[in-house]
Amino acid sequence: MWLSKNILVATDFGEPSQAAADVGLELAEKFRVPIVLVHAYLVHGILDTSVPILPTVDYARMYEDAGAESLGKEAARLAGKGAEVITVLRSGVAWEEILLTAQKMDVDLVIVGTRGHRGLPRAILGSVAEKVVRLSPVPVLTIHAVHAASEAAT
Repeated sequence: MWLSKNILVATDFGEPSQAAADVGLELAEKFRVPIVLVHAYLVHGILDTSVPILPTVDYARMYEDAGAESLGKEAARLAGKGAEVITVLRSGVAWEEILLTAQKMDVDLVIVGTRGHRGLPRAILGSVAEKVVRLSPVPVLTIHAVHAASEAAT
């Protein structure tokens, strides 16, 4: 049996992430392992005329509360389909937090959705999926947004 521990599914709650979670659900059912559903958020400071204004505690709390609520809804959706779901909410740079969580939760596989940006948008925005693929010590399965849309149509 190839998967014997946990499957980590990273989510930002977009369509590619939901498709990744659905693939994770299928694999979790097949191999009878739990899904570790992780969401990482980063609260940025606001810059105005080169004077940094750090976010207030209330602002950071709003990010955390919204993330926890969305994570709970996605976990309930997956659990409603029969999966054992462990949720992890992390504050920090997404790709770093995904890799840290994969290590801490002792996973066999990481699954991430990707929007498939190329060229300048990818260079400017960066790619969480790309960094996870390049730096993960365990296999990473990426689910492209185009695949998510075509599967939903069928």
